[in-house]
Amino acid sequence: MTDTLTKHEKTLSAVIHASTFSKYFIPFGNFILPLVLWTANKKEYEFVDYNGKQALNFQISLLLYTIVLGIISVPFFIGFLPDVFDFDIFGFNHLNRVNLNFDTNNFRFGSWMVPVGIAGLLQGALFVVNVVYTILATIRTNEGQTFEYPITIKFIK
Repeated sequence: MTDTLTKHEKTLSAVIHASTFSKYFIPFGNFILPLVLWTANKKEYEFVDYNGKQALNFQISLLLYTIVLGIISVPFFIGFLPDVFDFDIFGFNHLNRVNLNFDTNNFRFGSWMVPVGIAGLLQGALFVVNVVYTILATIRTNEGQTFEYPITIKFIK
């Protein structure tokens, strides 16, 4: 596939990968722009077809992982909601004195902060993976090399 690639194919494939960053400016731009570029050129160029599928599969996979992490976090957040309205949790009912003593045996935040914190760290890791591997894919395809994203589910074959 990489033997007879034109500069146009390499550039177009790199633009498809780089266009996934448009999600920071356009809602769902990480799906719309690569999809438009890929569908317009997939029949003409095999290299563009391969890279369009890779980019879209990676973005769909990341969306799925983000949704799953959000769903995992929701029960912990909902379990915390009744405590938000109990102002004693923050010590607001004793405004006349300062209470900086935390009882580690009765620390209510511990029951929900650990799973939510882990989910937040995983969301951050997904963000870093998205940025790093999209840049790598853009550079490699611009050089004419094939690139396969990690942790990708192949929705489009």
